[in-house]
Amino acid sequence: MPSSPSGPIRRSQLIAPFGVGAMVTVPGGTSLIIAGLDFWYKNKNGSDICDPKEFMFEEWRLQDLLGVNHFREPPDYRDPCWTGNEELNIGITIPAYRFPTWHFCPDCKILRKIPMYAKGKGGRIRCPECEKKKKTRYMFQVPFVAMCEFGHLQDFPWQEWVHKEINPTCDGNLRLYATGSATLAGQKIKCDKCGAERNLEGIATAKILADGKITTTLSRTLSPDGEFLCKGLRPWLGPDCSEPCNAHIKGSLRSASNVYFAQIYSSIYLPRVEDKSLQELVLLLENHPLSTLINTLTDLEANIEEIGRALIANHPRLLAPFSKDQVTAALTIVLSKGQSKSQPVDQPFGFIEDELTAFRRSEYESLREERNDISLKITAGKLENYTSIVSENFARIMLVEKLQETRVLAGFTRVFPENSLTYTQRQRMMWKEPSTNPKDSWLPAYKVFGEGIFFEFNEKKLRDWELRDDVNLRVKPLLDRYQELQMNRRLRDRQIGPRFILIHTFAHLVMNQLTFECGYSSAALRERLYISSNPISPMCGVLIYTADGDSEGTMGGLVRMGKQVYIEPVIQKALDSAKWCSSDPVCMEMGSSKGQGPDSCNLAACHNCALVPETACEEFNRFLDRGVVVGTIDNPSLGFFD
Repeated sequence: MPSSPSGPIRRSQLIAPFGVGAMVTVPGGTSLIIAGLDFWYKNKNGSDICDPKEFMFEEWRLQDLLGVNHFREPPDYRDPCWTGNEELNIGITIPAYRFPTWHFCPDCKILRKIPMYAKGKGGRIRCPECEKKKKTRYMFQVPFVAMCEFGHLQDFPWQEWVHKEINPTCDGNLRLYATGSATLAGQKIKCDKCGAERNLEGIATAKILADGKITTTLSRTLSPDGEFLCKGLRPWLGPDCSEPCNAHIKGSLRSASNVYFAQIYSSIYLPRVEDKSLQELVLLLENHPLSTLINTLTDLEANIEEIGRALIANHPRLLAPFSKDQVTAALTIVLSKGQSKSQPVDQPFGFIEDELTAFRRSEYESLREERNDISLKITAGKLENYTSIVSENFARIMLVEKLQETRVLAGFTRVFPENSLTYTQRQRMMWKEPSTNPKDSWLPAYKVFGEGIFFEFNEKKLRDWELRDDVNLRVKPLLDRYQELQMNRRLRDRQIGPRFILIHTFAHLVMNQLTFECGYSSAALRERLYISSNPISPMCGVLIYTADGDSEGTMGGLVRMGKQVYIEPVIQKALDSAKWCSSDPVCMEMGSSKGQGPDSCNLAACHNCALVPETACEEFNRFLDRGVVVGTIDNPSLGFFD
């Protein structure tokens, strides 16, 4: 019996890398595109689930930054055969559509467009041409798609490409041949009716113009009569869903890394109040089921006293440890949303600090002091107990024994990791019909719990070092290349300098060393950078941490490595390894000449020395240089850790 292609997927993967608008290959080989948020939290028949508020939660700082009312965890699948029909929210799946819709037969080479909703045996579609010859052959999706820099995605324009017309009149069958070459020129498309044929050479070639827009071979050479521009298609929102767009389209392999960049925003949860008992109560009020009742009563314009009485009456067991006054005080905090955030820091004339850097200031200040909160526990390492490699170079070593991080999918981009779209425009890309009610605005997110080590560099030594002429001369080629990228791709303004490159590279070197010392996988550790050159209120720290959504904390191994006797050998070995890369002298010389790595925004840093998995790096493995950490072959005293 025909069935729709389906497969399991982790809840966290629905945030990244397989969020809304991303393609995922399920068992059986079918490529699907994850549907928009309008279609989530529904039963298989499309009806609304019984209690969508079960998955809601709040993170006050991120809500304020992203302008949404709440967040929702991706639903877990509950099989009625296991749970029983009496349980709520059973049988929920995340819908996805078949994409690309063009398929080809490896036997007869014919190309056919198959509907997005098509079913088949195990999701596979039989070739109609081969069936006429009484053969059973299955069709496979083509490996090519077309996209634009504003996030739109469409099937590759096979008819238009082979006929070199924007609106071809020939409707003959197309066939896709592989001639044996490993390049795109080895893929040839041919029309049975008119005999037109063309290879795919150049379909993925793009050039950045002076105004920052891209022009592509696919758009320019598709037709001699004009440019073939993007149709604004959004297949993740259903067939024929589109919006106006005049950007150039770019051909690509559907598995290419630049087809989907998830825009992830994250935060370390910071308590809104110092009182530990109130912290616990605030966390209760921010999550289901208490948050559900609070939102309902708020919609009915009930005051705080009325909401408090209703909470105590409906959930007496949950609120039994707390007094009426505590409930009222906690409600006041929760209903204030993000108004209790820290005051903005003064910005000196001519200094620009981007919004995300400013957002992390409150985290930076919290990580610098000891805490014993419900969701954030920090102890300080005593510098006098560490050896000189720590005491002379760092102002603080903080052991973060417990933390809670929230990760939110706030949109996505294609072609480039960043574009000119605003927060709101990126969020709208995930909705077919965005709600006009602010109280219904939400984004998918999930929480993880973990531990880490916070390093704060010695500000005085760092300030003296970053003012040196040889240091600034070293990083100037990298900064010049990034400035050019900012102009070409309309990237946000950022303060990238020696301080940033040093702390970022140090984090990578230590993470790589910790994978050997502790047995963590290369993707288990993450970095969280706190860097600003603001002369009034500088930041010079990095949090190296591990976090997991399967448990409320980890085993304490990373915190243990941050203590004296343990962390010094890790740092020393990381620095010793950085002095000579297995690709040297090529690695060091490449960095000194034309750069290397993503966008050529690295100096001496490659996969053999300083790169980490992209999921562990906040900067897509850019802005790295071993030279500023340990010096270069020609100038060993250049490095901060000389």
